[in-house]
Amino acid sequence: MNYLAHIFLSFENEPILVGNFMADFCRNKDLEDLPNDILNGIYLHRSIDSFTDNHPNFLRSTEKFYENHGKYASVLTDMVYDVFLILNWSRFADETLQVFVDRTYPILKKNEKHMPFKLQSKLDKMIEANFLARYQSREGLQKALNYMDRRTKFPSKFHAAILDIDKHEEELNEEFLNFFPELITFVKKELQKYQPSK
Repeated sequence: MNYLAHIFLSFENEPILVGNFMADFCRNKDLEDLPNDILNGIYLHRSIDSFTDNHPNFLRSTEKFYENHGKYASVLTDMVYDVFLILNWSRFADETLQVFVDRTYPILKKNEKHMPFKLQSKLDKMIEANFLARYQSREGLQKALNYMDRRTKFPSKFHAAILDIDKHEEELNEEFLNFFPELITFVKKELQKYQPSK
């Protein structure tokens, strides 16, 4: 899953949200001095990724991208599932997407000191670009895909992926809707493991 889904799946638990957001930027040495509650968010992030990567619907979605995107197919599915989370937002949330992201950005800024420097250095630009909601528009999605193309070491064709998304949109949406409620149930059980620090 991508940024929006990970933050949504933190269910308004602030330190869990921060850890869940920053997990992909953290190396083992970055974990040493973090508060336990933020560490739990990192562990939750990893559990979400493991559940997702092994889920039959996620795997079916990923298969649709193998031909054109090879080893990056699963990365593309992560991005695409955020697209379908936005498209189906009202099914899962009681507030609008923009209210959600406007409430989230101050939390991230307040906890910036806990984030690895690489993430700190780009957080303001990410927020300025409204990164959590950018997939609302085709233009925002295309910009993100173009950016991914520039980051990859091997040919990825991310820039052309929007054509694959269009081609398989109905199936991808159905697979997402079959998958995401199960992920929510899984995460809520996982969160019961993490008690706030005293």
